[in-house]
Amino acid sequence: MTDPRTAQIVTSRVDSSQPRFVGYPQAPAGAPNVVMVVLDDVGFAQLGCFGATIRTPNIDRLASQGLRYNRFHVTSVCSSTRAALHTGRNHHAVGMGLTEEASLGFPGYTGRIPPSAAMLARVLRDAGYNTMSVGKWHLTPQPEYSAAGPFHRWPLGMGFERFYGFLGAETSQWAPELVRDNTPVEPPRTPEEGYHLTEDLVDEAIRMVQDQQQAEARKPFFLHLATGAAHAPHQVSEEWVTPYAGEFDDGWEAWRERVFARQLAAGVVPDGTVLTPRPSWVPEWEGLPEDQRRLFARYMEVFAGFMTHTDHHLGLLFTYLEERGIAEDTIVTVLSDNGASAEGGVTGTMNEAAGWLGQTEPVEDAIARTDEIGGHDAYNHYPFGWAWAGNTPLRLWKRHAWLGGVRTPLVVRWGARITDPGGVREQFCHAVDIFSTVLDAAGVPVPVAVDGVTQQPVDGASLLPSFDNAAAAEHRPLQYFEMMGSRAMYLDGWKAVTDHVAQQFGERDVIPGSFDFDTDRWSLFRLTDDFSESQDLAGAHPEVVKRLEQLWWAEAGRNQVLPLFEFPESMAHMHPGEFAQPHHTTYTPGGGPVPTTQMPSLVGGFELSAEVVVAAGDEGILVAIGDRHGGWACYLLDGHPVATFAMLDTTTRLFGQDALAPGRHVVSLRYTPGRDASVSLHVDDSECARAPFAGLMFLPNLSTSGTGLLIGRDRGLAVCADYSPPFVFTGDLQRVDLRSGRPGARPDDGTLLRSALASD
Repeated sequence: MTDPRTAQIVTSRVDSSQPRFVGYPQAPAGAPNVVMVVLDDVGFAQLGCFGATIRTPNIDRLASQGLRYNRFHVTSVCSSTRAALHTGRNHHAVGMGLTEEASLGFPGYTGRIPPSAAMLARVLRDAGYNTMSVGKWHLTPQPEYSAAGPFHRWPLGMGFERFYGFLGAETSQWAPELVRDNTPVEPPRTPEEGYHLTEDLVDEAIRMVQDQQQAEARKPFFLHLATGAAHAPHQVSEEWVTPYAGEFDDGWEAWRERVFARQLAAGVVPDGTVLTPRPSWVPEWEGLPEDQRRLFARYMEVFAGFMTHTDHHLGLLFTYLEERGIAEDTIVTVLSDNGASAEGGVTGTMNEAAGWLGQTEPVEDAIARTDEIGGHDAYNHYPFGWAWAGNTPLRLWKRHAWLGGVRTPLVVRWGARITDPGGVREQFCHAVDIFSTVLDAAGVPVPVAVDGVTQQPVDGASLLPSFDNAAAAEHRPLQYFEMMGSRAMYLDGWKAVTDHVAQQFGERDVIPGSFDFDTDRWSLFRLTDDFSESQDLAGAHPEVVKRLEQLWWAEAGRNQVLPLFEFPESMAHMHPGEFAQPHHTTYTPGGGPVPTTQMPSLVGGFELSAEVVVAAGDEGILVAIGDRHGGWACYLLDGHPVATFAMLDTTTRLFGQDALAPGRHVVSLRYTPGRDASVSLHVDDSECARAPFAGLMFLPNLSTSGTGLLIGRDRGLAVCADYSPPFVFTGDLQRVDLRSGRPGARPDDGTLLRSALASD
């Protein structure tokens, strides 16, 4: 009889045990790499391969090797399109009916993508891909930007393994707010050293791909590269602008006609397309004063240079894929998140962030600064005449459900899988279709559940059948559109669209239409015969209009569109925790920038106090936030206390005549709002300077573009010419206290929501 102890020893040995290895997910054989390039605010006619005279040779070459889709559609603003793109679901269906900043208390407007709609990156990662995101994100709620998170809606929490870029709607090209993975980081160079965001992003994208390929070339990768370009501010060095000098001097009507001729010749719009006429609210170029024409042409020269610069650096990525020998095995898509932007208003602006709040400068002031456009001293956006031209031959622009807002370029390349290189595809398609197309190409099914959460239905359909068949059936016969009350419905070649105009950026002052949902008028177009929405058929086909309107309401109910957004009434339903800031916070030197939404509210006044120990002549930053385009700083200058407020290109400066004596002091800065609003500077509770102040003190609190609160130093662009960053404090800064004058305060006049909606 066998001794039980012997049997136990035998079965405990490796050679008599059955291993069960933990495996890694393996992508399906032949699964391609995926590079998704998302441009920002680039209109239908702002790429060379879509008719522009703007030089984009690298994207054009991509198009010559692949396909152009001329009926590709988006949601008309940034966060919403990105949510649809990454989830394959309609934007309201995943809570992104507006931008993530404008979180309302309704399911379609939470600003938070639910776990039931796992992103493309998560699905591909679980299927064996490496996943990398570089550039603009804009899918994390703004109150979650801080070092305290929460981080599950940052890129790494949504399926990406690597991230380098910025979380918000926009950022300075010269001095951006950057994050690597889950940590804020400084740009590798200063503006004075020639730093530019687009260059940095593309360099980082190439480096990520190189690292991944050298570590595990057998594993496919997904690279999401979202440039800040060509969202405002339009900023680029002068060498890229000079080649465009004089090219736009004959104005937006003439440029639009040239572009339209090029579009017809290239086949990117079909024969018989009508060039829609200049609307009455876009000024006639020849009727403008000469100095305004020069200013407006300069705005466009800078934008064109910005686009060409972006294309140049994207070309470096495309070339790297070729040199690495992986271009043929990589699907590359290039698209824009919405049509060209009209947020510069009728005359453009030198300070787009201030323009969000209706604080635009007189055009005469901009004329005097024409040469600064595109450089460090401007935060510029072109006039809306160029947005109209940038969407040739379509109507209107970003934020609207008309084609100028929702139809954008799409270029696709996938090596030999494209059997008609250089071809144009005319199937109606939408951002939600990219999700399904990539999974179809990769051979990866849509998961039934992720992390135990049942996934909601996917709205997208694969575009793959049209890759090798120009006559493939249309991918989607039906699609609704809605943005800030602007509504449209597409069905089998028909499109109905309302004339609703939201109360944004003064558009109601210039664009005729309805401001009341009860009186909205629906226009009707047969897009199969009318590419540009030029002929309204509503009167001839009232039964079609009625059918599409009823279908829109059905789709609205299915996708969580309701209740309809109304401004400013909708502000009352903003998430109560959104921008719910502390009353009092203590800071010490050495940390990174504090996001503006995590600071005490400055709206109802504030008091800042800095405890310092100084020697004679000590100087440097005590506190700085924002920059010369909107911000303020308190600092010592050769021992003298100074505070400077830069708001809308005007400066309020307080200067203490007496330098601080060696020893311990408390330097205080106080803002008192109201009819006699003022700012005052104090040393040891004795006032040393005071000035009236009627500026927008809370502007840096709302912008996602400016530098957050820094203690003991500055970075990027200075608030004023008194110093150059980092201007580190040379004394002993022991602590800084910031107290709000009105705990939990936030604007009650619609300013908060207007700014949030502007940040896309």
